[in-house]
Amino acid sequence: MSKDLMTLNVMGPYREPQEPAFSYDYSVQRPDWATPQGVRIKVSIEHELDYLKNTILKFSGGSVGQQIRCNQLLVRAIADQKLKIVDADGQLAERLDVMIGPFTRDTFGHLFGLLDQWMQAEKDTLRQSITDQIGI
Repeated sequence: MSKDLMTLNVMGPYREPQEPAFSYDYSVQRPDWATPQGVRIKVSIEHELDYLKNTILKFSGGSVGQQIRCNQLLVRAIADQKLKIVDADGQLAERLDVMIGPFTRDTFGHLFGLLDQWMQAEKDTLRQSITDQIGI
């Protein structure tokens, strides 16, 4: 994320009603903006969350509650990284409310490679976070 983009608040996760995705709402601001702007980041359950959880981390086991908490932790990590990626791509340069969809679709599909690189690089850190915070 660029140095001058500040995250003021994050709310979520929300379950998107019309598609298989979770989302987070970020309130972001730059020093030269008069007011904060909203950014909704959607995380595809199948193509982003399950890909990270099942393919990269090869995660399994735990109670229902531990699985829910694990999903929350991973979805938030993915959403935070997607915010950084779209900011670096220049999509948050203007003062507009923005919705960032899954990185598996038309507009954002070219950014999935960057997300995948991050997932591969951070897999050990993510596994450790799951172990420390959830106990599995």
